[in-house]
Amino acid sequence: VYAVPFNVPVVPVSSRVSTKIQQLLNTLKRPKRPPLSDFFTDDAEEIVEVPQPDPNTPKPEGRQIIPVKGEPLGVVSNWPPALQAALARWGATQGKSPALTALDITGKPLYTLTYGKLWSRSVKLAYTLLNKLGTKNEQILKPGDRVALVYPNSDPGMFWVAFYGCLLAEVIPVPIEVPLSRKDAGISQVGFLLGSCGVGLALTSEICLKGLPKTPTGEILQFKGWPRMKWVITDSKYLTKPSKDWQPHIPTANTDPAYIEYKANKEGTVVGVAVSKVAMLTHCQSLTQACNYCEGETLVNVLDFKKDMGLWHGAVMNRIHTISVPYAVMKACPLSWVQRVHIHKARVALVKCRDLHWAMMAHREQRDISLASLRMLIVADGANPWSVSSCDAFLNKFQSHGLKPEVICPCATSPEAMTVAIRRSGVPGAPLPARAILSMGGLSHGVIRVNTEDKNSALTVQDVGHVMPGALMCIVKPDGPPQLCKTDEIGEIIINSRAGGNMYYGLPGLTKNTFEVIPVNANGVPIGEIPFVRSGLLGFVGPGSLIFVVGKIEGLLMVSGRRHNADDLVATALAVEPVKTVYRGRALPSKAIDSIHQVGLYCLALVPANTLPKTPLGGIHISDTKQFFLEGNLHPCNILMCPHTCVTNLPKPRQKQPVGVGPASVMVGNLVAGKRIAQAAGRDLGLIEDQDLVRKHQYLTEALQWRAQTDPDHVLYILLNAKGVTVGTATCVQLHKRAEKIAAALTEKGSINTGENVVLLYPPGIDLIAAFYGCLYAGCVPVNVRPPHPQNLAATLPTVRMIIDVSKAACILTTQNLMRTLRSKEAAASVNVKTWPTIIDTDDLPRRRPPQIYKPPTAEMIAYLDFSVSTTGMLTGVKISHAAVSALCRSIKLQCELYSSRQIAICLDPYCGLGFVLWCLASVYSGHQSILIPPFELETSLSLWLSTLSQYRIRDTFCSYSVMELCTKGLGTQTDLLKARGVNLSCVRSCVVIAEERPRLALTHSFSKLFKDVGLSSRAVSTAFGSRVNLAICLQGTTGPDPCTVYVDMKSLRHDRVRLVERGAPQSLPLMESGKILPGVRVIIVNPETRGPLGDSHLGEIWVNSPHSASGYYTIYGEESLQADHFNTKLSFGDPHTLWARTGYLGFVKRTELLDASGDRHDALFVVGSLDETLELRGLRYHPIDIETSVSRAHRSIAESAVFTWTNLLVVVSELCGSEQDALDLVPLITNVVLEEHHLIVGVVVIVDPGVIPINSRGEKQRMHLRDSFLADQLDPIYVAYNM
Repeated sequence: VYAVPFNVPVVPVSSRVSTKIQQLLNTLKRPKRPPLSDFFTDDAEEIVEVPQPDPNTPKPEGRQIIPVKGEPLGVVSNWPPALQAALARWGATQGKSPALTALDITGKPLYTLTYGKLWSRSVKLAYTLLNKLGTKNEQILKPGDRVALVYPNSDPGMFWVAFYGCLLAEVIPVPIEVPLSRKDAGISQVGFLLGSCGVGLALTSEICLKGLPKTPTGEILQFKGWPRMKWVITDSKYLTKPSKDWQPHIPTANTDPAYIEYKANKEGTVVGVAVSKVAMLTHCQSLTQACNYCEGETLVNVLDFKKDMGLWHGAVMNRIHTISVPYAVMKACPLSWVQRVHIHKARVALVKCRDLHWAMMAHREQRDISLASLRMLIVADGANPWSVSSCDAFLNKFQSHGLKPEVICPCATSPEAMTVAIRRSGVPGAPLPARAILSMGGLSHGVIRVNTEDKNSALTVQDVGHVMPGALMCIVKPDGPPQLCKTDEIGEIIINSRAGGNMYYGLPGLTKNTFEVIPVNANGVPIGEIPFVRSGLLGFVGPGSLIFVVGKIEGLLMVSGRRHNADDLVATALAVEPVKTVYRGRALPSKAIDSIHQVGLYCLALVPANTLPKTPLGGIHISDTKQFFLEGNLHPCNILMCPHTCVTNLPKPRQKQPVGVGPASVMVGNLVAGKRIAQAAGRDLGLIEDQDLVRKHQYLTEALQWRAQTDPDHVLYILLNAKGVTVGTATCVQLHKRAEKIAAALTEKGSINTGENVVLLYPPGIDLIAAFYGCLYAGCVPVNVRPPHPQNLAATLPTVRMIIDVSKAACILTTQNLMRTLRSKEAAASVNVKTWPTIIDTDDLPRRRPPQIYKPPTAEMIAYLDFSVSTTGMLTGVKISHAAVSALCRSIKLQCELYSSRQIAICLDPYCGLGFVLWCLASVYSGHQSILIPPFELETSLSLWLSTLSQYRIRDTFCSYSVMELCTKGLGTQTDLLKARGVNLSCVRSCVVIAEERPRLALTHSFSKLFKDVGLSSRAVSTAFGSRVNLAICLQGTTGPDPCTVYVDMKSLRHDRVRLVERGAPQSLPLMESGKILPGVRVIIVNPETRGPLGDSHLGEIWVNSPHSASGYYTIYGEESLQADHFNTKLSFGDPHTLWARTGYLGFVKRTELLDASGDRHDALFVVGSLDETLELRGLRYHPIDIETSVSRAHRSIAESAVFTWTNLLVVVSELCGSEQDALDLVPLITNVVLEEHHLIVGVVVIVDPGVIPINSRGEKQRMHLRDSFLADQLDPIYVAYNM
């Protein structure tokens, strides 16, 4: 278990007053043109609920702390002038004396290095480094160069030789861990360290070099982020013996760097702490004094000999014999260090709490073990929350084996300050130092309070002894300026001493903040001129100047203004009795941490044993673990998220304005603020002067007859198949004759009366068009329906049946194939096939003509019904009159400049909306030729549409988002292949996506970008916008400015405000104009509640007025109220006469700098989303697509996602396209991203297989269907997480 500090995003705390004052100041600064809009953002600012400070919060009450001084550092006459001099002395005078014993994997001694051997080998290495690495004349290494030391933890001897060899050569050793693979925890950060230290050479042993990962050619891998390295082997046989007269240069220790110790900080960056020669020597002297080392003592070292205490205590200063017990031996034989103490009668042992714990667990009452020889058992991590219990339990077990209580010496160190404090071994029989029992609550506020009440929420800490000899210590506040703490306050320990680190090598900025700190008093005045070093340890000074450490700065978690120590939380989680079954145990650590530390647990992830990234000596690599968590690479086997209890700084829920403010006052407010009322209009449709034209164009039936007479052989339609081959054409006269045949069949076979509804059931093609005009010729009302999918009748046939029933169709026109399907056994399984109306197949009709072609008495008569299923699952049919048909066709003709010599290509479904209009109506009206490409053909031949555009040199094409997505995903990587086939899209002037939604900017962008290679102009792609009440409101067309893109602030949008921001601004949403408003169309933005017009900085419902709006819903029971509300609505004030239709979409109008055709400033309409789909959460309005976009970006394995609400909970359903082991990784990522970007807490995360989220034929998500399946438990999810 470990705790990862994960910052829940903090929303800036602000209050209305401060922002108002700020705005006033800003206005005063620029008095020329007050930006009035600034005064109207008050309730758009999200206000955080600031938790009121608790009056019972403990506050420090002591006096200001006085710096604590260590005993003076004694001067001993024979102390060497430098550490290397000590080695030279012992090598010469005590050559046979043992320096180091290394153990093999079973814990038996492998070899002993004497001081004589250590000296002679180090000298050989120094000579080789300085003289034998390059060719004769060039010297590769100069004194002061940095060199990496890469030795395994099982080989202390080779390391010692390399370390002292570097010191003798006066090059600076940088010990690092052996890289085992490209994927090592923190490997690239080690590269950062080597780069910042300018290391180009690495020393290693022959065995180690053999084990390094290699490329296939046998070279050592170039590790991620590492500089280029030259590798040098330092085994004796490769070293050169120096000539008799060569002696290493050993100057008196000065302030130049002696070695560099690596240190990983909280974020995982690895920096190098440089220790000067004098600091290294002084530190050895002060350790000798504090630990009372005598010459020739034996020391058992279980710590890492390359750094920190394992390196300092094992130094050659006092001719100590070090027995090094590597981590690998400890894993195999945890008792080995105790046995070594016993066998060698060691005086000092250097361990961590873990080693005490392991030895206890492995101990089986062996009588032959004695620890009586120990005078000091130095506990390196004596400052951990579990160190007290480890020390006590170890003493309890081994006191009977001669272990004396007074020899246990906890200490505290850090790479920057080196040894901060160590407990001196006590006098036998003297009382042991007192423990501090502190209140966790007090600690979280940084205050020391003795805990008297609750045992559970107490932290017992032991002292780490006194300050080191020759050092001065202060406690300062951990954040902000280094202000001295009060005596009962926890702060960071800072040290002034000659024995400490000097700098972060190569990082002067970081160095200043850590190594050159001057403490200040309560008034901010420096208390002196001596610089202190920040130790990174948090603690306080107890009675008798004893130092207590309660945590590390990097383990500090700040949660809602309180501090928690990661180690304490981990200790609590470990202390919870591990419950056998995962489900029962899931909430336990969460409850324990909550009750003991009063801090909520955001996420609890259970991962399989040994899967967390580890540091080389077996600890958990925290920053890499955090990285894994944030990248979704942890692969937990169980996860529990509790965001509801943890996140306390969400913006306040929005209070809606009371309705008392009338719409009229809102309008006046807008005018005062200098805002325009948000409205826009297309150009005039103009009048048709020529009577002949009026006659020919009033009804489409007349237009078709007129074309059949005046230009019979002009080809109106060309239908292509998957191979791009023409499989059908229709000239004006052919279409007219086929329509006559069908009209005759309707009156004879179907005995249909005028005005009855007839369902058309055809695949996309020319038969559908002929059937449509056949119905009009016979005076029936066509109802176009998407045919059922033969492979999926159960899902698609009920919708067909429903439309047939709702429209009360008297007859069905279809093809022979579909007629068979309707009457098949498979169909009978999902609907009643005995009750179909009359079915006429129109494949082989006799050549008959109807007695007469029907002409409607008025243009207000219904021409056809347009049925469609909305994204919320509503089936709606609207009535389109003959007048609306001709107005719409005329509007499109003007916008797109269509006439009979033009050719367009259409690749979309022709069943409803603008798709149907373009497929069936526009060519007959304008006379242009339409090349029809059924979208389903693209499934077998992806490039069909694009090659058609290229082959026919098409200037204008219309498609759907599904088609564009198919091409982007399927052909995006094959543009070279398309080029080779001669596909060239430079002819395309406009490619319009027909849709009833917000423009999908990311998709249109990537489409334009990908096919730029085959000549597609970046200006070609645009979108159209239509709705149920008006099939075509915007369409880009050929003239007028390009569609513009704006960036709006998402926070304001949730408050129904529109605030434009710069591209790339945080929380910005790009929106593209939905095409130009069609001729004859007016739109206005209206408040859906008050029905009053809005200013152009507001989001509101788009209302439309135009001659081609639908006449109303086709309702069987005549629900007139609903119909009138949507189709013939007046504003509540302002302009009381115009009748508007409500589109049900939210949007806004912005006046742009561009000019339209008439030279006026162009007003752009931006569609934001459907009103029915919006989610109202915490009083704010959210658009599902925005949350879904964030979710899809959260992880590469999320294919598609959809959101909806369920009892005030936000539910996110995500399709997983990766392996199922990624499923649980997605839960925290989805929760995080929605919290950070939308300030919403996700209630339920559902991970499902690809293809589960239902998508309709227009490529829109059916979120309500999904919600119904979720509630009916029909999703068959991979995983469901209920965030508690």
